[in-house]
Amino acid sequence: MTRLIVAAGGGGDAVAAAMLDTALYGGEAPAVVLTYAWDRLLVDPVPGPRGPANFTGLRPLTRSVQTVPADAEPIAPAGSTLPRLAAELPQTFALLDPHHGADGMVRQLEEIVQHLEPDSIDLLDVGGDILAQGDEPTLRSPLADALTLAACCELNFPVRLLVAGPGLDGELPADALRDRLGPVALTLTAEHITPVSSVLEWHPSEATAMLAATARGARGLCEVRDAGLPVPLTDDGPVVYEVDLDEALNRNQLARAILATENLHQVEQHSREICGFSEIDYERNKASWLGSQPVQKLDAAAVLHQLDEFETDARSRGITHTTFRRLTEAFGLSGNQRQDLRALLLSGRPEQYQAPLWRIPSGSLSNNFLY
Repeated sequence: MTRLIVAAGGGGDAVAAAMLDTALYGGEAPAVVLTYAWDRLLVDPVPGPRGPANFTGLRPLTRSVQTVPADAEPIAPAGSTLPRLAAELPQTFALLDPHHGADGMVRQLEEIVQHLEPDSIDLLDVGGDILAQGDEPTLRSPLADALTLAACCELNFPVRLLVAGPGLDGELPADALRDRLGPVALTLTAEHITPVSSVLEWHPSEATAMLAATARGARGLCEVRDAGLPVPLTDDGPVVYEVDLDEALNRNQLARAILATENLHQVEQHSREICGFSEIDYERNKASWLGSQPVQKLDAAAVLHQLDEFETDARSRGITHTTFRRLTEAFGLSGNQRQDLRALLLSGRPEQYQAPLWRIPSGSLSNNFLY
């Protein structure tokens, strides 16, 4: 069998696609995962998605699509998690390039279908913001998902839309999505997480981290992103739902508006008009701000003091878990210090690690830290 899984938003959706590939299909002949190279500023200091020109070592799959092998490298200053994913996972990762709008992405999909002749195509979104209308006040990153939805709907091949962990991206709450979801395709378990366990130790995706944590039994309230959004970890977290593709398109105003776009600038303009913003504008502004900030030194004593204050404050808000990305940004550290911060915290309080999340204890543990 040949399978194609389209990771709707790139980033952590690509990891979830690999997880789902094994969970649904048993790992026979690993799938091709078509995904954006869009890892946000924690990994890639350059705003927006990367295209083929931002890499060396890509390998042609079709005229318009290239795969990202383990020895590919992003061209500085760009960054990408895709080469490391290719090194650690059996799936083939192919680069989805949005710079020619929905028209270009349809062309890429058509070429892949003609080349691979896949038995199935799944479009996977973790969290469910692909089901947005576009005017929801909590929506923060609709552009990537709307583009993949628009392109898949134009493809002359059946595509199954799957939403994993509704609400876990911190955008549309699970309750708001409930009447938009179809039948359950799968409920993930700890066993299903095993194939990507090593990846979750370093990959910065928060939504996929919470998907994995809920599959392993984590429950509570997890604080994510630089804004400190609270995301419930519930029994619905590890559930993967099927969703009607046409209904999703009919609901998603941005996806419908960008069906005929020929470049990313047009897509952004539609996003500004319909959603009130472009998430790439947000990245541009944040990148500019980050570039003006002094680099903070990772001082162990200072970080541990910050951690105690953070956890005290988080407990007062009912927070039970957080992510290492959230801690990195809350402490004013740079993205490339996230792994060092993680190593520091795990060395002193390993009992607070509920993989791949950091658990906020019910009482202070500062006296127990190994300095």
